Amino acid sequence: MSWISKFFFVLFLMACIALGALCYVLHAKVIDLSPLQQESKGKPSILLDESGVEWGRFQLDKRKFVTLEAMPQYLIDAFLVAEDRNFFHHPGISFRGIIRSLLVNIYHGRKVQGASTITQQLVRLLFFDAAKTFRRKIKEQLFSILIERQCSKEQILETYLNNVYFGYGIYGVQAAAQRFWGKNIQDITLDEAALLASIMRSPQHYCPIHAPISAVKRRNLILKKMEQLGFVSDDEFCQALNQELVIQEVDHNCIAPHLKETIRIFLEDLVGKEKLYAGGLTIQTTLNLETQKITQHAFEKQMNKLKEKLHEDIDGGLVSIDPATGEVRALVGGFDFKKSKFNRVLQAYRQMGSVFKAFVYAAALEQGARFTDVEIDEPFEMSQGKSMWRPENNTKQYVGPITRAWALSFSNNIVTIKTLLCAGVQSVIDLAKRCHVMSYMPAYPSLSLGCVDVTLLETVGTFNVFVNNGKYVEPHYIKWVKNNIGDKIYKTSVQKEQAIDPCIAGQVARVLSFGMKRLQRLIGAKWFGSEAIGKTGTTNDSRTCWFCGATPDLTTAIYIGRDNNQSLGTKIYASKTAFPIWFDIQSNIAKKKTTFYYDPRLKETFVNWKTGQICQQADSPDVVSLLL
Repeated sequence: MSWISKFFFVLFLMACIALGALCYVLHAKVIDLSPLQQESKGKPSILLDESGVEWGRFQLDKRKFVTLEAMPQYLIDAFLVAEDRNFFHHPGISFRGIIRSLLVNIYHGRKVQGASTITQQLVRLLFFDAAKTFRRKIKEQLFSILIERQCSKEQILETYLNNVYFGYGIYGVQAAAQRFWGKNIQDITLDEAALLASIMRSPQHYCPIHAPISAVKRRNLILKKMEQLGFVSDDEFCQALNQELVIQEVDHNCIAPHLKETIRIFLEDLVGKEKLYAGGLTIQTTLNLETQKITQHAFEKQMNKLKEKLHEDIDGGLVSIDPATGEVRALVGGFDFKKSKFNRVLQAYRQMGSVFKAFVYAAALEQGARFTDVEIDEPFEMSQGKSMWRPENNTKQYVGPITRAWALSFSNNIVTIKTLLCAGVQSVIDLAKRCHVMSYMPAYPSLSLGCVDVTLLETVGTFNVFVNNGKYVEPHYIKWVKNNIGDKIYKTSVQKEQAIDPCIAGQVARVLSFGMKRLQRLIGAKWFGSEAIGKTGTTNDSRTCWFCGATPDLTTAIYIGRDNNQSLGTKIYASKTAFPIWFDIQSNIAKKKTTFYYDPRLKETFVNWKTGQICQQADSPDVVSLLL
């Protein structure tokens, strides 16, 4: 259908709507606005930790009805400019707006502009959900014409301004003014009025709590339109335009603010805003309050040291899970939630670095290699297309013949590359995918050094395979959600599968335990008295410092880096940045288990990890106990 045909079809449709609306009005019942003119009521939704203790809640900022006369005129003007400048001249629906938006959408080949009037938005609040169906749109237009016949424009506008949604459980202009600036609506300034109007297009994208830059841009656009249309003078416009955005702070020092925000977004989509903030839901999370508090403290303490030493713009994230269940026990999405709502556990993709080496050796073991096999650590080169690739060890030194166990423990690059070539690149990729490394992995030898982008949540789940006897269990932070009468309306379905053989997982885990005491001595701390495995990782130019570590109780992944992925500096390593956070946590957390379970098919064997020779006892610093 051509755009001309669509144009005339819409004209015909609008004529039918007008006729239908007229017939409907003659028989319609009276519309009651009183429910929307009452103060908000409802019951907050609460977040429970794994033991049933409340650690957060979602609730309404109490909605207080304010008369139109009590609102500043420039607030009313700002909303009319932003949402419906012809509000006082149309019968509830704007034929001009419908035609204009249709032409714009046809020109762009997609929906880029809507045509809802303020009356239609109020009807939506009264009668309909947000489902974008053709049938609902027709009903919405019919009810808009009806409500315009029964109520004055002032009544409609007043009710609308007292019920519009600003995000975060904030309904109505009075609640918004109280939340953002701690003042009544009649006391707000012109720039603040324009800011409130700017949010209406999309609270998700323009709410100043989490999107201050976008909110200010939209505010300034509305101010400009107000000046062009004569609602404000040039001086008033310039003064408002130059006002900095200042939002009243609330207590963000709550438990797991990044996790709470992630759950909020998920539940708004699942049940809707009204039910989340006033529906009395119970959200059973997997968080452990004590673990979370210890984790947040350790993370903030180390980050303060690093920011003072390196630069203020460094940040990072941390997530800990129960090895057997995948339940998230602690999550830190960044250093300062007030400055950045960006959740670095779920949203930041970073190169995995040397943490990926564990999967290279696991794939080699599947192909028949052994940790006692000896490879030569030496200068290495190979052709890649028209160029030569000459990787080096981090130390720029080579130690000659060593076992694969020694190479993994000391994160040797050259022997890891040779191990990948021995196993086959595709075999390594296949194994990593079974362990749920779901990001794209380039089929090149450089993959052995971890050139694959992953999130922290993805990483903690994949690394946990070596702790959990080769089983992958999906990390998750919500168990279930119940409504206000106790019916379960959501339950997390957790993916579990045997990713690799338990014997292979056990062999890799044992080798990953060798370097832990060495790292502990490096930071000069006392060991915390439990078995542990771990792997550091520092990517090219020290852009990201990783540490993945585990005890029998807890598997943790940590990264430190800059959000712009720039270098942290020279000679910056994970052993001095990320690892101390993990060690601090483990030194203060209660231990339930202190030893790992290994498959009984594995046997303790003393091996000289430089020569690969089997020994009868540990009579040398080079002799270690492998599981073979």
